[in-house]
Amino acid sequence: MKILFSEHQTDYTSYTFSYAVYCVKEAQEELPEIYARGFLPYTGDTDWKDDVFYLARSLRVNLAEFKTLSENRRVDRKMEPLQAGMLVQPKAEFDTNDPDFVTFCTDYAEERFAGGNMESERLQYVLSRQLISHIFTFRNTDRMLGYVFAIIQDSTLHYWFSFYDTEYMRSHSLGKWMMWKVIEWAQEQGLGYVYIGTCYREKSLYKVRDHKGAEFFDGIRWNTDLDLLKDLCRSDEQDKPVDALKSERKRQIGKSYFS
Repeated sequence: MKILFSEHQTDYTSYTFSYAVYCVKEAQEELPEIYARGFLPYTGDTDWKDDVFYLARSLRVNLAEFKTLSENRRVDRKMEPLQAGMLVQPKAEFDTNDPDFVTFCTDYAEERFAGGNMESERLQYVLSRQLISHIFTFRNTDRMLGYVFAIIQDSTLHYWFSFYDTEYMRSHSLGKWMMWKVIEWAQEQGLGYVYIGTCYREKSLYKVRDHKGAEFFDGIRWNTDLDLLKDLCRSDEQDKPVDALKSERKRQIGKSYFS
């Protein structure tokens, strides 16, 4: 893998020189290490040929600590009347050009993604990447309920893009149920970690509340201090004059590195 630093903002008053950190994958076998170092895949530029990852406040579930919670059981009970089933397929066995599949995903993205940024061209770009190994399909006898694009390598699974029938989003918590089902499946398969995206702002905290074993990448390590994570999420929309290690966060994030 290659690590790249892209210069961003500069503040001489506090000697803070901001860089965005990227990783370029050179081999599929590197994926577990790439995820373990806090990176997530970037597909915002469809002209890029390499698999590029960005460093962020990534969230994962340690499956050694994962267990079904009362909230998972509550959502599962609400889903029972739909009689939904889950099918796991290697991407090579899935028809990614099926018009109904493409329409389902792009319609969901237009409604739910920020800016509706998953038109057919980008969808096909995402699906063309070697990264995706499996597609999870959720449906019952009457209708399609949702899809999840997953990256599975060794003991690592990344729950990447998900698309679902928004008619059941509030009445049945369909999106939450799908995520829980994939995590449960991964544990049953003997995997070690499920990566479930970034955790910024309070709206992301459901991922922590719903999943026992959640931990976040704080820039130095995988951190299990969920009270700190909640505090960070609540402050994400506030202006920050300096980076975390120059602030009071130094005591919480860098305590074992700076005394």
